[in-house]
Amino acid sequence: MVMQPSTSLLLKIEDLSVYYDKTQALKNITLSVRANGITALMGPSGCGKSTFLRAINRMHQLYDSIKLTGSIRLESHDIDLLAHDTPVEWVRTHIGMVFQKPNPFPKTIFENVAYGLRVQGVKNKNELEGKVQKALESAGLWKEAKDRLQKNAFTLSGGQQQRLCIARALAPEPEVLLMDEPTSALDPVSTQVIEELVMSLCEETSIMLVTHNMHQARRISNDVAFLYLGELLESGTTEQVFGDPKHETTRSYLLGSIG
Repeated sequence: MVMQPSTSLLLKIEDLSVYYDKTQALKNITLSVRANGITALMGPSGCGKSTFLRAINRMHQLYDSIKLTGSIRLESHDIDLLAHDTPVEWVRTHIGMVFQKPNPFPKTIFENVAYGLRVQGVKNKNELEGKVQKALESAGLWKEAKDRLQKNAFTLSGGQQQRLCIARALAPEPEVLLMDEPTSALDPVSTQVIEELVMSLCEETSIMLVTHNMHQARRISNDVAFLYLGELLESGTTEQVFGDPKHETTRSYLLGSIG
C-alpha cells in the first residue's frame, strides 16, 4: 500500500530550463514536490525525464556544453541547489541518485556502501560499520550480504546489485532519492522487490522516480508529473492524473496512443 506523503513541500522547482548547446531540452519547468512521497516522472522517450533528474542532482556540471536556468529550492534548508555558491558535494549528500542499470564500483560490498560516508569524512570504524549496516538494511540487502561484505560487489545478482546501489545512495542519509528507471533492467521478481523497497523507503526519504511503466507509476506513486517534448504538461496526484487527465496529450499517452 502506498503511504500518504506529507503536506509540506520538499522541492520547489521554478522555471527550470536545460540547454544542450543551442537545443533546449527542458522548457521552463515549474513543479512542487511533496515530502515523504513518491513522485513518478512519466512521458515518452526523449521527453526530458532523465535530464530533469540529472539537473536536480547537478550532474550537468560534468559537461561544459550544458546550461541551466531557473531554480531548484530544497525547502528544508531554504537553499537553491543550482546556485553557484551551493557546493555540489553538499547537493549530492542531500540528493541521492540511482541509475537505470546497476553500477556498483569495482570494490567490495562494504566499500561500495561506505564510499559516500568516506567522502563525508566519516573515519571511525564502528560508525562506518553501523551506517553501512543501516543502509543495507534499508535497502533490504543486509541478510543476503552480511556474511560477504568483503566480497566483490560483482558477485551479487543483478537485482542485488541494484539494491546495493540503493544502499550506497542511502548511506549518507539523503533527503531526496532520485531513481532513473531503477527496474527497467531487472526481471519481474527483482522488480517487485525493488517496488516494495521503494514504497517502504518513503518513511525515511522522498523519492522521484522516472518510469516508462504506467502500471508501475500507478502502483507505487503518490504524485505524477507528465513531461512531453521538454515541457511539463500536467502534474497532480496519481489518482487525479490517471483518473481524470486534464491535457489531451496526457490522456493519449495513458491510452497508449502516443509514446
